Amino acid sequence: MKSEDKIYVWQQNDWPDWTYDHKRLAPLLAQVHMAQGHLQGRMNNLGFNLRAQAALRILTEDVLKTSEIEGEKLNPDLVRSSIARRLGIDIGALAPVDRHVEEVVDMVLDATHEHHMPLTTERLFGWHAALFPTGYSSLSKIRVGQWRDDAQGPMQVVSGPIHRQKVHYEAPPAALLNAEMVNFLTWFNLENQDDPLVKAALAHLWFVTVHPFEDGNGRIARAVSDMALARAEKSAQRFYSLSAQIQRERKEYYDRSEATQKGGLDVTAWLE
Repeated sequence: MKSEDKIYVWQQNDWPDWTYDHKRLAPLLAQVHMAQGHLQGRMNNLGFNLRAQAALRILTEDVLKTSEIEGEKLNPDLVRSSIARRLGIDIGALAPVDRHVEEVVDMVLDATHEHHMPLTTERLFGWHAALFPTGYSSLSKIRVGQWRDDAQGPMQVVSGPIHRQKVHYEAPPAALLNAEMVNFLTWFNLENQDDPLVKAALAHLWFVTVHPFEDGNGRIARAVSDMALARAEKSAQRFYSLSAQIQRERKEYYDRSEATQKGGLDVTAWLE
């Protein structure tokens, strides 16, 4: 493929050998590590009940926002009740069980509370099946718990009316997915020299770039990032929400994602 034909990052000859400027990122990483330590110290000074309530609030926000980014609004009371039930936190009367909410909560908690377990194809398939328990995304039947097959054409991220849609990104062909995901999962599960924060950010970018499922890629990518952060902190308790921050900066997030996926393999700007 000629260089002028290489529109997307996965078409580069060195894909997926990401590069970044360590020196440029060092001050930002130092700030974030300091903030994490400060937050963890403050939380450790709280009693068990207050820590549990804080974790409940953040996990509830995380589940709500990761769905809201995709245009899906879940009932906050049902989400909070579902998480409290699983974590054994007393919040008084519990709301009725909603199957879809329960499945989304299962995915988020599995990513963080079982962060020490390997991330595998089967685990990702389970998360995907949890997101789409009926086998449908909106009114469309999709392949659940398996990689996409591109039967309806290439996987594209588009916007605008059907008669003049804008293609923001086109993912690797389905025929490449098995090899792509083996590469990704091998890297994710290895102990390597990347800063843990860098690894969480790269994992998110790499997953949404491969875009292995017909739907739900963003939500699963955010769960993968949360899993990487939980591993980095060696703690299942979450006291900040990545999904909530992405929702607050949604436009900038999508703009930067598109620019990165159409660029080279230096992802310093994405990591910043």
